[in-house]
Amino acid sequence: MESKDQSYWNDTSRLMWITLAIWFFFGYVIHAFVNVLNKITILGFPFGFYMAAQGSLIAFVVLLFWFAKAQDKIDRKHGVAEDE
Repeated sequence: MESKDQSYWNDTSRLMWITLAIWFFFGYVIHAFVNVLNKITILGFPFGFYMAAQGSLIAFVVLLFWFAKAQDKIDRKHGVAEDE
C-alpha cells in the first residue's frame, strides 16, 4: 500500500505530464503542420495562421485554468488544500 504522500505525488505528477503533453501539442505539433492546416480556411483566414496567432494562446489560457482546477481537486482529495 502506498503512502498518502506518494499517492498525492502520483496524482500531481500525472496531471503535470498530461499538462505538458497538451502544452507541447499546441506549442509545437500544431505549428509543425502549419502548411497542411493552411489549406483549411476559417472566417477567411488560413487555419494554420489562426492557430499560430490566436488558437494556441487561447489553448494555453484554457490549459492554465483547467490545471488550477484539477490541482485543487487533487489537493482536496488528499487533504492539503490551502483553505482547509
